[in-house]
Amino acid sequence: MYHVKEAFYTLQGEGAQAGRASVFCRFSGCNLWSGRESDRASAKCTFCDTDFIGTDGINGGRFATAAALAEHIQALWPQPAQRATPYVVFTGGEPLLQLDAPLIAALHRHGFEVAVETNGTLTPPAGIDWLCVSPKGANPLAITQGDELKLVFPQLDAPPKNFERLGFRHFFLQPMDHGVASKNAETVQATTAYCMSNPQWRLSLQTHKIAGFD
Repeated sequence: MYHVKEAFYTLQGEGAQAGRASVFCRFSGCNLWSGRESDRASAKCTFCDTDFIGTDGINGGRFATAAALAEHIQALWPQPAQRATPYVVFTGGEPLLQLDAPLIAALHRHGFEVAVETNGTLTPPAGIDWLCVSPKGANPLAITQGDELKLVFPQLDAPPKNFERLGFRHFFLQPMDHGVASKNAETVQATTAYCMSNPQWRLSLQTHKIAGFD
């Protein structure tokens, strides 16, 4: 059984694939925070701003089989098929609590490239086409190589230097969203300055918030 908070067609807003047409599938649940505000202070990740509880979001629900969820995702991609390769991004919460080899295989049969955005603390199944790890604090990583490492910045217990020798193709710093415009502007400036002083890192802005799409 797969528990999906929401699924929708959009553009990828962040990182190396920014601007690419994508189906986003957000799984319910996380291994670093319950999602309840009452538990935030004691969570292993304290700055998450995402609602991943339940299955009540747009196109959310429970899916008994990999085939059923793959068909649900395919229906969100523009029809008839375009020249672009269909692309699905699994996120959460923590998507690797649910994403498995049967679901990946079912999506491959529909022609999809499969991407995942994970906190990196769980071992991924085989077959993922684009693996993005976003470390959260000092939680130990089970994934130390992949396509993209995207670090929310700043995190006092997760400085960029701790990750710069890992085996990723792309390294991004993404300014933390504090929910306050003045504070966000300061953080963007600090992140930009770090990237300019440490050119291994590239700046990732949340273009879906800047452009006003989800």
